[in-house]
Amino acid sequence: MEKPRLVAIVGPTAAGKSSLALALARQFSGEIISADSVQVYRGLDIGTAKPSPADRRIVPHHLIDILNPDQDYSAALFRRQAGEIIRILHKRQKPIFVVGGTGLYLKALTRGLFRGPAANPGFRARLNLEADTKGSPFLHHRLHELDPEAAAGIHPQDRMRIVRALEVHSQSQRKISEFQKEHRFQETPYEVFKIGLFFEREELYNRIETRTEKMMERGWLEEVKTLLDQGYLPHLKALQSLGYKHIVSSLSGKISLEEAARLIKRDTRRYAKRQITWFKADPEISWFSPDPESRVLIEWKVASFLKRGRIVL
Repeated sequence: MEKPRLVAIVGPTAAGKSSLALALARQFSGEIISADSVQVYRGLDIGTAKPSPADRRIVPHHLIDILNPDQDYSAALFRRQAGEIIRILHKRQKPIFVVGGTGLYLKALTRGLFRGPAANPGFRARLNLEADTKGSPFLHHRLHELDPEAAAGIHPQDRMRIVRALEVHSQSQRKISEFQKEHRFQETPYEVFKIGLFFEREELYNRIETRTEKMMERGWLEEVKTLLDQGYLPHLKALQSLGYKHIVSSLSGKISLEEAARLIKRDTRRYAKRQITWFKADPEISWFSPDPESRVLIEWKVASFLKRGRIVL
């Protein structure tokens, strides 16, 4: 049976991935799967730059607003859920666009994940209790001592991945990085055309600054206050994600709102640099600037790929 074809749109935050995906999905009558680890959460709308309700009425979007902020999500769960959606859309002969900046999710979807030791709920509970009292960076430091290669690729606040890496080591007495090397991410369940969007660094940073200011003007502070008033705890992974943790700190009186905005801009720039490093390591990505001429070229290549299953160079 012919493999499903996916058009993946990737790149750093604020590069215009969502708007390009919306335009292409409209042009080719397709649907969009979000590969964003925070857009899955209900109520986290402004700070995640979620597609608007109007855009989502124009083009169906999947894997957005599927969880409450206190629920866990992972690359493995994303791969399973996205795979089921792809199966249905492929059967309906719908063009499929995967868009997002969470590189691990795209890698898991298109290259698979290794099968490690089974979960140990008791061990996880103990580690999560430690993280609650001492912070996720405390566990990250422990992982660095056991598996520095794995720790280098995991953010100190990414509690779920840190806990899983420590769990794998505890269950198997082997490093998770060793399992990953053996697996080598060689699965190819789909035909994929990967489009990367890029700006020159100064222009990208200006876009990040402007977008952050607009998010604050749209009521990002009130959005976070509403989530806290609903009973969601500040230490939840969702509320410790990019930008949200700084607003939580402002609402708790630890920093001013002006300082929160400054830190959000700084950390978003740093996050964009990490995204660029991740995606630049993937030789399968075709890079484009977002100018009108490139848009025409992208549309032509997408049309060719969806028709023939290959990319015209």
